[in-house]
Amino acid sequence: MSRAQRLLDLLQLLRNHRFPITAEQLACELRVSTRTLYRDIATLQQQGADIVGEAGLGYVLKPGFTLPPLMFNTAEIAALVLGSRWVARRTDNELAAAAHSALSKIAEVLPADLRSQLELSPLMVGPAKAALAISIDVGALRQAISQQNIIEIDYLDLKDVSSRRRVWPIAIGFFDSAQVLVAWCETREDYRHFRLDRFTQLHVTAQRYQRARTQLMKAWRERHNIPAQGFGY
Repeated sequence: MSRAQRLLDLLQLLRNHRFPITAEQLACELRVSTRTLYRDIATLQQQGADIVGEAGLGYVLKPGFTLPPLMFNTAEIAALVLGSRWVARRTDNELAAAAHSALSKIAEVLPADLRSQLELSPLMVGPAKAALAISIDVGALRQAISQQNIIEIDYLDLKDVSSRRRVWPIAIGFFDSAQVLVAWCETREDYRHFRLDRFTQLHVTAQRYQRARTQLMKAWRERHNIPAQGFGY
């Protein structure tokens, strides 16, 4: 492995850890000596990477640092294209546009040979099962999740019985034929799952729920034995 590639790999390792990771752990991951690791850390710091920490305590890369023009391998490019195409065909217009925009930004910084792999990727997303129409503003719901706003919904269950709920939205699950809100329901005092196509009204309140969304997600995953999907969730 070249030193340049090792430095990029080191940056990615640091980016993948939210909490300090020791030099010994980093050296083990990169298969280098701790002495080499310390030199690499110093080099990255000199080049502007905001890495904080010290020997014996661990290191962490502070948010906001961006890598130089990225060098993806073939498999990574394939994954990016496939993921973006899935988002474009399985989600709402706002997310679909964001997926196209993100892929365009990545293409702009890739060398010509890698850009062609991105643009001419043979991996396709097939047609989904017939998705049911969603009448609410899903973008507003995503913002409520991000800001931890309590929402009020009018909801039709599978027997077409209507009810009004006050819930704490924490996540949206995407399936071929449905999108499902994961939420804590104040009425039931428990976790509930609501299909977005069964919403008839959505009102985002100004009130925020006080429990951290990450804690709610962790408890929900443990309750249903659902593994985390990366980056903390």
